[in-house]
Amino acid sequence: MRKAELLIERLGRVDYAAALARQKETERAVQTGKQPDTLLLLEHPHTLTIGRRGDNAGILLPAESLAARGITVFDTNRGGKITYHGLGQIVGYPIINLSPEREDVHRYVRDLEEVLIRTMADFDIDAFPIKGLTGVHTKRGKVAAIGVHIARWVTTHGFALNTNTDLSFFDLIVACEGEPVTSMEKLVGHEMEMSAVEDSIIKNFVDVFETEPVKLHACYQSD
Repeated sequence: MRKAELLIERLGRVDYAAALARQKETERAVQTGKQPDTLLLLEHPHTLTIGRRGDNAGILLPAESLAARGITVFDTNRGGKITYHGLGQIVGYPIINLSPEREDVHRYVRDLEEVLIRTMADFDIDAFPIKGLTGVHTKRGKVAAIGVHIARWVTTHGFALNTNTDLSFFDLIVACEGEPVTSMEKLVGHEMEMSAVEDSIIKNFVDVFETEPVKLHACYQSD
């Protein structure tokens, strides 16, 4: 049986609003069959996003203070509560059609966790799921958050992996379930090469979802 095609786009640093528009455009293209399943990999400037189970009460600074620090806030239709996106974090937006073989929301989330657990293993980090919670965890805290939305079995939103992330920004929110957070940099003791982590994510995503990459767009940007 031929594997499904997967378009991988490495977009570099993208404002959240622009990335959301890109997701919507891609979602329509995947739903109509004009574009194969797609994985967007990118980095956001400082952003707080509120999921379907969250509200502004979970943000611990007033709007004026957030704006002064260059932090934007967005309400989204993904699952989960409040999370932080920012520099040094790799965000993945898989926009894939789960129909007909993978019409199982829980399986999809577990598969995303597996992609990230394998990625952590590639860098000698012991990571694991926790029953009843979503995301990827280590003994020193949560290293990746997952929040998804599915319409007509096509997925949007996805995961955020703390790679070289400044974890102090998580102090501005009451994160999902109040869990402690960590980063790959903190776990291994040195700054990570973002492009190498993206390479690992791509390899593991292709393996777990049994897809065939058909095209790679790379516009990786670093300071």
